[in-house]
Amino acid sequence: MFQLSDFFHLWAYEAAATQKVLSRLTDESLQQEVTPQNWTLGRIAWHTVSAIGNIASHIDLSIDGPTNDYPVPTSAAHISNTYQQASHSLVQAIKEQLSEENLSEQLNLFGRTMAKRDVLLLLIQHQTHHRGQMTILMRQAGLSVPGLYGPSKEEWAEIGMEAPIM
Repeated sequence: MFQLSDFFHLWAYEAAATQKVLSRLTDESLQQEVTPQNWTLGRIAWHTVSAIGNIASHIDLSIDGPTNDYPVPTSAAHISNTYQQASHSLVQAIKEQLSEENLSEQLNLFGRTMAKRDVLLLLIQHQTHHRGQMTILMRQAGLSVPGLYGPSKEEWAEIGMEAPIM
C-alpha cells in the first residue's frame, strides 16, 4: 500500500527530473507546438506547475503555488522557479496536513472515487506524463533533453559511451 514515505521518496526523484526539464526551457521554446490545435510547450509546462496546487486542493492541501494554468507566463525562468516553489510547498503541506491515517479517505476526483493516497500517486504520474510531452517538444525546439531514467542522446558521450544506433 502506498504510504507517505513512498510518496516522499518518489516525489524527490520525479520532482528533480521535472525540474531538470523545466530548467532547460527557453523563453522562445515556450511557443513550440505540435499543431496549432494542441498545447504549446509553455502551456504544458505551466499546466504541470499549476496542477500541483490544483490536484493538491482536492485532498484539502493548501500550497504556495498557482492553481490556474492559464494564462501561460512568457518567462521560462518564471515557470521553472514557480515549479520549484510549488513542489517544495507540496512536500511541506503533506508533512503538516496529511497523516497515514487519512490517506484512505475517499473522494471524487475527475469523476472517479479514489483514496487520498491514490491522488498523491496520480500527481506523480500526471507530471511524468506531461514531462514526456515536454521532452518531445524540446527536441523539436532544438533544445538539449536531460536524461531522466538513463542517459539522453546528448549524454552518452559525456559518460564515455557510444549512443545507441539511430
